[in-house]
Amino acid sequence: MLSLLLLTPLVGSLVLALLPQRFDAWIRRTAIVAAALALAQALWLLWKFDPAGDFQFFETHAWNPRLGSAFSLAVDGLALSLVLLAAILFVAAFIAFRVPAGTARLYYLLMLALESAVLGVFMARDWSLFYVFWEMTLIPLFFLIERLGGPQRQRAALNFVLYTLGGSVFMLVALLLLYDAVAGHSFDMTVLAAGGGALANEQQTLIFLGLFLGFAVKMGVFPLHGWMPLVYREAPAAVPLISSGVLLKMGAYGTLRAVETLPGAAVALQNSLSWLALVSLLYGAVLAWQSRDLIAMATYASVSHMAVVLLGAATLAPAGFSGAALQMLAHGLAAGALFLLIGLWHEHKAAATASTGDDPHVAHDGLVSHLPRLGSLLVLVLLLGLGLPGSFGFVAELHVLSAGFAGWGPRVVLVSIAVLIGAAWVLREVTRMTRMTSGSQVIAPASADLGRIDTAVIAVLIVLLVGGGVVPGGVLALVGGTSQRMAQVFVGLL
Repeated sequence: MLSLLLLTPLVGSLVLALLPQRFDAWIRRTAIVAAALALAQALWLLWKFDPAGDFQFFETHAWNPRLGSAFSLAVDGLALSLVLLAAILFVAAFIAFRVPAGTARLYYLLMLALESAVLGVFMARDWSLFYVFWEMTLIPLFFLIERLGGPQRQRAALNFVLYTLGGSVFMLVALLLLYDAVAGHSFDMTVLAAGGGALANEQQTLIFLGLFLGFAVKMGVFPLHGWMPLVYREAPAAVPLISSGVLLKMGAYGTLRAVETLPGAAVALQNSLSWLALVSLLYGAVLAWQSRDLIAMATYASVSHMAVVLLGAATLAPAGFSGAALQMLAHGLAAGALFLLIGLWHEHKAAATASTGDDPHVAHDGLVSHLPRLGSLLVLVLLLGLGLPGSFGFVAELHVLSAGFAGWGPRVVLVSIAVLIGAAWVLREVTRMTRMTSGSQVIAPASADLGRIDTAVIAVLIVLLVGGGVVPGGVLALVGGTSQRMAQVFVGLL
């Protein structure tokens, strides 16, 4: 089933390559069907998954026996939850966004190839296979930005590739060092996790830092987040949605796997990782507050929220690991909904005000009055992303804060300061959207408001956000087994 899930988007992209470019409508429908089939398979895996078990649905085929690499797939609760998140957000992006005539085939072909690579990252149980899928995500992303992006698309694409390839070089070197240091010379994650803990702490730390550099770039940790603002502004609307909602989670997922594989390094660097998370948390919150356009605010808010994941991982405690997993899911849904609404607003506003010369990234005063449905949903998503009680984010942050306070005490107060700063900019923007200010103007006719299909897509994401906060037991059960297993590694080390 995992191989079938992995191949479904890839087969869909191959089918698109055979369709004539002029059949834009059929190309879009084919892409939606392929993504929907992948989502259906992910839901079937969830139905069959045993939360009390460990890794499940194993598939292993020798790739290069002499090198010790294999095409090995499996999922635990953490991996399966991220597979579901990715499948949901790709379907949402395909349904909601339209692309200019003549570019549909290239766009959907690249997006489906990207989905397949992302799913491979989360399902791989061999570090060499993990690295292959990790690098495979760069190819469709580069062409999505460089071919279909905005006026500065070449600069944004180059910026993205330089950052991510730079991090990947360190990650590859670290993987080779780990492979050489562990007896058996295998890339199997289970073998390396069993042998990694037996290495000297200095050796573990060196390897962990190499891995973390690659993961931190993708995760958007300060100061390695420099690729994000330009890419999010210049890329097609679906790229910020998928990048913030799914791709940032690849870095966080890799960090958690590295922590489990190299426990001595995680203990030695625990204090440094916590301070890095707190600085990144405050940095992202302050820059979001200083920004004046929604894309920049959402970008820096993602930096801040992903720092909560790093903080949870740094606690090395069950509650912290659970909080990190929940935060990945909560932020994925919230950021996905937010970038989806921002992208739809920009599309509608650009179509409705093409002759005015207004900057669609700035003028959102009175949005609720002009576009009631879109504006109201945007306000709701902003408030849910803030982590209010009853939201998914609140449950995640509560787990991280409880584990962090037990380990570091007053230092965790910095998280509260970041939350207050986040609340300040969110409430400021909510006020702008719900109240006409002097000099504001009608930015779009009522006909540009969200349609029923787009509203339904957003509604599903909002229901998941609220459901995860009101009834979090199911998600906690899904990721709880993984959290407990990871915490067991550190028994006697802390």
